[in-house]
Amino acid sequence: MKIEIADALVKQSGMTVEEIMLRIAIMLFQEEKLTLGQASELAGLHQIQFQRELANRKIPIHYGEKEFENDVKNLNINLS
Repeated sequence: MKIEIADALVKQSGMTVEEIMLRIAIMLFQEEKLTLGQASELAGLHQIQFQRELANRKIPIHYGEKEFENDVKNLNINLS
């Protein structure tokens, strides 16, 4: 799926498209709609970079059993 943001809205916001996507990713992460990996992907950042963005904003990383299971599954897929 492709998300399009009108140039006029981007200009009016005073932000870049990347900054807008980062803010959306952070919001969805905070609301627990996306995992850390999903949110970092949406933001177009490596997970470590996304974690730094969260830390700069003093946003805690919620890492529960579900996230752990997803990470283990992803590791198994990537190691195969």
